[in-house]
Amino acid sequence: MGSSPVLLRGMVCLMAAAVLPFTVLGQTSRRIAPVPGDPLELVTGPIRVAGTTAQREAAVQLLGRARSRFVLRNAGVAYSLKVSFAVDSRGETNYDGAWEMEDQFSPADGLRWTAKTVAGYVTTRLSKTGPVYGEEGTADAIPLRLHEVRGLINDPLPSPAYARRGSIRTSTATFHGVTLTCLLLSPARTSVNPASGRGWEENEECIDPQSGLIQVHSEAPGRYVVYDYSNAPQLGDCLLPRTVTVTEAGRTVLRISVDSLTETASFDRKLFDPTESMKMGEQTKAIAPATKMTRVHGQSANSSRGAIHTVCIFGVVTPSGQLVEAHSLQPSDPHSVAALDDAKTIDFSPSISAGAPPQQHFVFVIEEFVSPR
Repeated sequence: MGSSPVLLRGMVCLMAAAVLPFTVLGQTSRRIAPVPGDPLELVTGPIRVAGTTAQREAAVQLLGRARSRFVLRNAGVAYSLKVSFAVDSRGETNYDGAWEMEDQFSPADGLRWTAKTVAGYVTTRLSKTGPVYGEEGTADAIPLRLHEVRGLINDPLPSPAYARRGSIRTSTATFHGVTLTCLLLSPARTSVNPASGRGWEENEECIDPQSGLIQVHSEAPGRYVVYDYSNAPQLGDCLLPRTVTVTEAGRTVLRISVDSLTETASFDRKLFDPTESMKMGEQTKAIAPATKMTRVHGQSANSSRGAIHTVCIFGVVTPSGQLVEAHSLQPSDPHSVAALDDAKTIDFSPSISAGAPPQQHFVFVIEEFVSPR
């Protein structure tokens, strides 16, 4: 990155209860490059700001309805969920190839989930209703794609509490012949977004208002998740997609299949007892909410009138504060290599509270390169 200054503009929790400050540096006088075109970038028409209380609440209710369909534990019954998925990251993330994952949940005993891949990773984890309390298997961070699958199947959408705090804009789009309502969510009501099209810091959630089901989910430009509910498995009022497809920069990197979801009369309770190796092992890692941050290159805090070129880096932050499996969501962009190199230099450890249990989370690093005036 040479000697160009780098300004850290902020970090926000996308799905957690707390939202950290997000500061805008002179966006009103800068020309920000638009989000790159993609067949799954659905917001291309008029955008409306949800400015009134009624408009905001209608959007939040739609988001909450879509989110509730994934919360299997709300059914109040024991269940078994089997998922298979295939990863094709071309080596940019770990463990390409075929995977299998199974969740076994009992209201009285908690959750037991396992995952394995032909590439060699295997894990078994136990938890009650809160933190993980037992883990055994491959001793490293949870791979990005496994982390991703668990999020996309169990809890893909921002919370209504997060949406209520920030900016909400809405648009309509047609996808597979269905008219969708798309919610554009920013972390703060003061966020400055383009008059036309999506902003780089906005989540884009496109929902069928009739069924209440999420159809296209995108936390950052360049990464899109498509949900297909054909022959969808159901548990009580919960309805999971049959298939989920993830694309990055127009290429499919992850195909997920929900193979079965069945109510179970009972499990052998010993399944939920920690093994001796779990008891002897290190403290287990929790999967935490995603974060998003912006770094500005090539300007000082007082010279903010240049044109901005943007690249988004996606990766996992380990419990020690390191960024791993990081890669660009705009790989053909001329700034992509520099953006990735810079993101890898970030030390996330200062954000880890002393004595906090180990956890890992996704991070989206939005790298802005500002050209001279």
